[in-house]
Amino acid sequence: MADDKPTTEAWTVGRLLTWTTDFLRGKGADSPRLDAEVLLAHARGCQRIELYTAFEEEPTEAVRTAFRELVGRRAKGTPVAYLVGRREFFSLMFEVTSDVLIPRPETESLVVRAIDLAKLLKTESLHIADVGTGSGIIAITVAKHIKNCRVTAIDISPAALVVAKRNATKHGVAERIVFVESDLFEAVPREAKFDLVLSNPPYVALAEMAELAPDVRDHEPYLALDGGANGTEVIERLIPQTEEKLKSGGWLLMEVGSGNAARVEQLVKANPAFELAETIKDIANLPRVVQAKRK
Repeated sequence: MADDKPTTEAWTVGRLLTWTTDFLRGKGADSPRLDAEVLLAHARGCQRIELYTAFEEEPTEAVRTAFRELVGRRAKGTPVAYLVGRREFFSLMFEVTSDVLIPRPETESLVVRAIDLAKLLKTESLHIADVGTGSGIIAITVAKHIKNCRVTAIDISPAALVVAKRNATKHGVAERIVFVESDLFEAVPREAKFDLVLSNPPYVALAEMAELAPDVRDHEPYLALDGGANGTEVIERLIPQTEEKLKSGGWLLMEVGSGNAARVEQLVKANPAFELAETIKDIANLPRVVQAKRK
């Protein structure tokens, strides 16, 4: 497939997938078969599931050319989500660009807890802040599932906010989300108060940045990953700022790395305005969401 040398065997969908899977595996891809399927479906303009009934079909030369280019970029490390421009999260499809982090299933733990807390709070109208919204996955998903909420989606990156706004419009919740370009709460109106503050902040420690997988380290936005020397530089500013923004009885939920969860818990304990709740573990049984309740 790489150079289209003459062959007696046709380049069917099935053969393209087999060849590409082996090729990407040799390049160190974590999920070579899935990558091959997603990229070929994108090149064909179809759903991935449709490939399973098209194994014997021969894609057009235009499709094969587009697919070849995508595979070449994937082999050099570009994440599949950036190649196809989208990623699923919480059963919703989100646009992603290199200006935002690629959504990950671990973040769903935070969203599930936020939805559960919204039911427990029993407030007629909830005001939620999503600090570091990126592509908007947290803000938009909670807006979809918590019908009585208004969301303030905050990000320091104007380019990320452009993506988030498009995603909010796509999913029909733009009228309930206010987007604010801000470093944490700095540009948020002083009088604004929230029932829930949700955040997936940068939490990768400086020493760990070089150890990240190349497709993450070299392609995803550095600003959204770098948590400083201990991975808690942003979190150390977020906790006291949230103290001023949370209503009494409100909750702060922060996604963290398994390596710095204990340190974040200590930061919460050191602030007398908060009561530390049990940290939520992800599907891999690793600590993932630190919870703090405003006294």
